[in-house]
Amino acid sequence: MKVTAGGAWLHLKSRVPMASSSSRDIRNPKVQLPEKTRKTRILVLGGTGRVGESTAIALSKLCPELRLVIGGRNREKGAAVVDTIGGDSKFSEVDIDNPKSLEAALSAVDLVVHVAGPFQQTENCPVLEAALKTKTAYVDVCDDMNHAFRAKSFNDKAVAANVPAIITGGICPGVSNVMAAELVRAATSESKGKPERLRFFYYAAGTGGAGPTTLVTSFLLLGEEVVAYNKGKKIKLKPYSGMLNIDFGRGIGKRDVYLMNLPEVRSAHEFLGVPTVSARFGTAPFFWNWGMEAMTSLFPPEFLRDKSKVQELVQMFDPVVRAVDGISGEHMSMRVDLECTNGCNTVGIFSHQRLSVSVGVAAAAFVLAVLEGSTQPGVWFPEEPEGIAIEAREVLLKRAAQGTINFMVETDPKELGLGIHV
Repeated sequence: MKVTAGGAWLHLKSRVPMASSSSRDIRNPKVQLPEKTRKTRILVLGGTGRVGESTAIALSKLCPELRLVIGGRNREKGAAVVDTIGGDSKFSEVDIDNPKSLEAALSAVDLVVHVAGPFQQTENCPVLEAALKTKTAYVDVCDDMNHAFRAKSFNDKAVAANVPAIITGGICPGVSNVMAAELVRAATSESKGKPERLRFFYYAAGTGGAGPTTLVTSFLLLGEEVVAYNKGKKIKLKPYSGMLNIDFGRGIGKRDVYLMNLPEVRSAHEFLGVPTVSARFGTAPFFWNWGMEAMTSLFPPEFLRDKSKVQELVQMFDPVVRAVDGISGEHMSMRVDLECTNGCNTVGIFSHQRLSVSVGVAAAAFVLAVLEGSTQPGVWFPEEPEGIAIEAREVLLKRAAQGTINFMVETDPKELGLGIHV
């Protein structure tokens, strides 16, 4: 059965109509969905990990009557997450490497949130393929360029299957893409000149409380050449080089950030049409940055691209990392800067005290956007209007920004009062 929602068509195996987004939702932490929508079945794949648990908790708080399924391999951890969430939730044992296991799990739900990273150094997109085969709506929090564009290649199949899919729908990438899209839209519509340069800056203290998977991801990215764009030309740079000292504003201050190979660079270049794009990331304490930079020289790229070897390395570092995390905290920030041809510069800032919480809230915001009909059938990056409709961006950003210590998308060039001038 096909049902319409907010101008988009969404196939739901539970055969219930979805609600259209409304500005009334953005002030109320709980999203008021129609009665038939409140029991939509959602599988959080990787739900026993820190990001997965955070996503499930955020969804349960935003929409308490959603029927959440915590998918993973560890039944004991799954039971603990279910106890935390309560309500009409349950655990399902799912093996991401077993197609039959995946298809069986996805056949029983209406939407899957894929948070079972790391996404680096993967050869295929088994969860997305299973979602298309079972006609299950899809959201992932992928942060790897190769995986993301491999997923994008399934766009035509998703359209044919009438399945809406959002890729890179986390916080960075994810929310940062939508912030960039809004800066570009405002610059274009308000005749502030043609977008010329877009820069993504990210900061997280330690692992941000997101656990070993975050560290594995970071180490794997050190083995990848950085793709950036300069005046329309694709360039490749050394990972964790090109340090800049960036002011993230209130609560975070100035932090050193380094070049990283992230999917939003290519997607923003291709779908927002910005000729010069780059992304940088930094962490704290400062010696972690030194260590990351040193690793690119001490270890050959082949070692840093070997997932099994990197996971062994992370296990060695894990006790030290956890100890330092306990001291450094887990605050995070992202800043998106857009420069236009007429000298007009605009900026977006998003800062939170707990990355492990904010990433779950961000993923939940993308899930709700899909459920409310914002996403057309196909595979979309967040900045594409077929993925997150232009009129739905404000609601998504305000939902994702719950609990932030600093959030703004400033399209009027002026002194911002944050120690930042644009």
